[in-house]
Amino acid sequence: MSPATATGQRRRAVFISDVHLGARHCHAAELADFLAGLHCDRLYLVGDIVDLWWLAQRRATWGQAHNRVVEALHALRRAGTELVYIPGNHDRPIRRFCGLALPAMQVRRRCVHTTADGRRLLVVHGDDYDAVTHFGGLQERFGDWLYYRILTGNQWLNRVRRRFGLRYWSLSEFLKSRSGAAERYIARFVQAGLDDVRRRGLDGIVCGHIHRAALVQRDHLVYANDGDWVESLTALAEDMDGTLRLLSHHGETLAELPPRLRLVREAAFPRAA
Repeated sequence: MSPATATGQRRRAVFISDVHLGARHCHAAELADFLAGLHCDRLYLVGDIVDLWWLAQRRATWGQAHNRVVEALHALRRAGTELVYIPGNHDRPIRRFCGLALPAMQVRRRCVHTTADGRRLLVVHGDDYDAVTHFGGLQERFGDWLYYRILTGNQWLNRVRRRFGLRYWSLSEFLKSRSGAAERYIARFVQAGLDDVRRRGLDGIVCGHIHRAALVQRDHLVYANDGDWVESLTALAEDMDGTLRLLSHHGETLAELPPRLRLVREAAFPRAA
């Protein structure tokens, strides 16, 4: 199934983040294919789309695939898709434009997306929660160094897999899932996000930042992390009826949350065992 076929269904909204265009480990070709088959009313760019930090180090990696991503975004805009850019920590300088409606997109520090079924979701990159979740000091710097090496290994492994006709597989995600420290960090991040939306009186959160895709409901709140295009190669989508889906770069549904009305009905009238 081609990406265009897999993602051809029209979506009410789509959320992507942590693309890191310009950085060495960005999977720009896969994202360009995904965007080429996308049809949606609104596209949220939830931070770290262009890795300005990496570009500032003069280590830019920019090829034809990166140009295809930019061209695909322009094509979506011309087709009527509304673009909303919420800068993250790696594209932080763009935050100076927050509140402006630029010719091609709106730039917001954060915003609230209301789904078709009435759920109000905070859309934010997620680096606001770093003070709660990070270890800091030498341990964090070593973690950054190790993570970079793991991403390089992930890149080489998948080059070999492609030669044998095998699909993409995330070595880095596999290793993180078996690291107790990584799992504790992710748990703290999830809790910080849910605590934030609970204080705001909202129904859930859509974020990125930690490169761990997820779509769950916890304590009647939605936690949706749209993942990244460095490791997981995922996006979050809302169908026209309010169904939320975590999508792979091939357009396959990895996780799903039905509309709130359906959730209420199923709770009131549980299915027979």
